[in-house]
Amino acid sequence: MLAVLRNVTYRQLFAAQIVALIGTGLLAVALGLLAYDLAGSSAGGVIGTALTIKMLAYVGLAPVINALVARLPKKRVLIGADLIRAAMALCLPFITEVWQIYVVIFLLQSASATFTPAFQSLIPTILTAERDYTRALSLSRLAYDMEALVSPALAALLLTVTSYNNLFVGTVAGFLFSALLVALTSLPRGATGTGSPTTSLWHRTTLGTRIFWRNRRLRSLLALNLVVAAPTALVLVNTVVYVRNVLHRPESDLALALACFGVGSMMVALTAPRFLDRFGDRAVMLTGAALIPSALTVATIMTAGGVAGAGWWFLLALWFVLGAANSTILTPSSRLLRDASTDETRSYVFTAQFSLSHACYILTYPLAGWIGATAGLGWAAATLTSIGVMGAVAAFLSWPRHGKPATEPTIAKEQTNDRPVESNT
Repeated sequence: MLAVLRNVTYRQLFAAQIVALIGTGLLAVALGLLAYDLAGSSAGGVIGTALTIKMLAYVGLAPVINALVARLPKKRVLIGADLIRAAMALCLPFITEVWQIYVVIFLLQSASATFTPAFQSLIPTILTAERDYTRALSLSRLAYDMEALVSPALAALLLTVTSYNNLFVGTVAGFLFSALLVALTSLPRGATGTGSPTTSLWHRTTLGTRIFWRNRRLRSLLALNLVVAAPTALVLVNTVVYVRNVLHRPESDLALALACFGVGSMMVALTAPRFLDRFGDRAVMLTGAALIPSALTVATIMTAGGVAGAGWWFLLALWFVLGAANSTILTPSSRLLRDASTDETRSYVFTAQFSLSHACYILTYPLAGWIGATAGLGWAAATLTSIGVMGAVAAFLSWPRHGKPATEPTIAKEQTNDRPVESNT
């Protein structure tokens, strides 16, 4: 997997991704402490609102922003997004009102909704070989999982010697260093703006979604996004209730349970290239789609039974399985996006995936929290299981068994062709 780091361009961009992720992780910890200072016992509501604003920015603004910057060089887009994120993070220590948090978070996450799809769509132009790109995807998945473990530990270490406001300085430094690394990177000639001057803003904004709907593999990926969102919501929203109220474990065990979810994902990320080379995308991703509803069903039974004692170890094993199953879908998903797009449409397709996948969390996060709080964890797990089953069935039915994936037409060709484009089979 590390062999792809021999590519100097990819190595510098990957380093930029790492430092930006660490900065984002420090931001999450510091933001929680800031919310507590401003709102006290209502801090949870502030954080929940901030996360909702984040998701709305991802879903609603990502396609529009991508359409607006489509013709700009990718390097300028990435650097500009990092500088905006750094500026917004720099504002956070000076906030005195809750509403100011919402404004800053909206602007910061809008910049992230610009950076992430642009970054992801750039990698296939740098690593053109199938094996290299697959290994880069595994490395990226590993980076996200490692950040979830490293950033809280780093934040805890820093908080022993400094105040939480200084964590925002670390966030600013991370974004600025990311911008510097991008600025020093020599991007390939294909990493330029896309889009024809004759295309309308609406056409460019909706292009990625329309490509998704016409392509059977991408329609299957839409369903798989829903499958992934179900266990993610269960783990991130309700693990604290499982650990403290159901199993009566100490607070420190919450971090251990969440770590098992991350470790499961990392284990699959490390081995994914080998399995993808041998079995292909369909077999690997649909295996995860079958495993997730099964594991969620077990979680529902476990909750309804009110297990304790040995149930702690059962929970750790189950969270590990859910993390691993999620990674079998998440790690190779960008391969489908690359295969279904051209250099001209790639940024639109990646942006559509970014937006549509986060739309699933707008559904599953509230369901996990509200149903769990009002009707109980068992009903929350059962509801998320049903969502996972529906997504898995749709994914199996949508993904063709045979046929080579075809790329989408360029923007100019699509606009001048009055006939509907046939679905890929």
